[in-house]
Amino acid sequence: MRVLEQASDTDLIRAFQDGDTAAFETLIYRYKDKIYSSILFFVKDNYLAEDLFQDVFIKIIDTLQNKRYTEEGKFLPWALRIAHNLCVDYFRKVKRTPAIRTSDNKDIFEVLQISEEGADSKIMQGQSHERVRKMLDRLPEEQREIIVLRHFANMSFKEIALITNCSINTALGRMRYGLINLRKMMLDKQIAL
Repeated sequence: MRVLEQASDTDLIRAFQDGDTAAFETLIYRYKDKIYSSILFFVKDNYLAEDLFQDVFIKIIDTLQNKRYTEEGKFLPWALRIAHNLCVDYFRKVKRTPAIRTSDNKDIFEVLQISEEGADSKIMQGQSHERVRKMLDRLPEEQREIIVLRHFANMSFKEIALITNCSINTALGRMRYGLINLRKMMLDKQIAL
């Protein structure tokens, strides 16, 4: 198992295609948090996110087993693009847009590492996350999407452009305007993080 953890995505994919299911488990474990968080960001519902997460991996398994995967070295952006497309397809199917709301359920902010400090630090950090979450919810969807993918999924602008089907310059512009809008909100509300 230790050898699989050290293997590249490409090696894990090849091993899985050769019948090694442990290789695929390693690949899932490596990226499950980022993929699930990006789905949850779009759908804002844990149960739906879990269903779509499973659909993403069913599609990935099907593609890999039929040897149709060709983007060597780019597994995560490819998987995130599948997740994004399934979310968009879901909302087209039900003919509605995702609700912009906060909840007490797990979301992308819980992916962030919380330090092992005192309770007061955790409370302050939770309050800061809540403020950021509320401000993000007020942004236009395209700007919010870019900021979340960049800062919380640690994706490059090239990867973001692939997932969102826009140019790198468009992604950069949306990021810029999103950050400008967040700064305005912080100044208007006198919010300090």
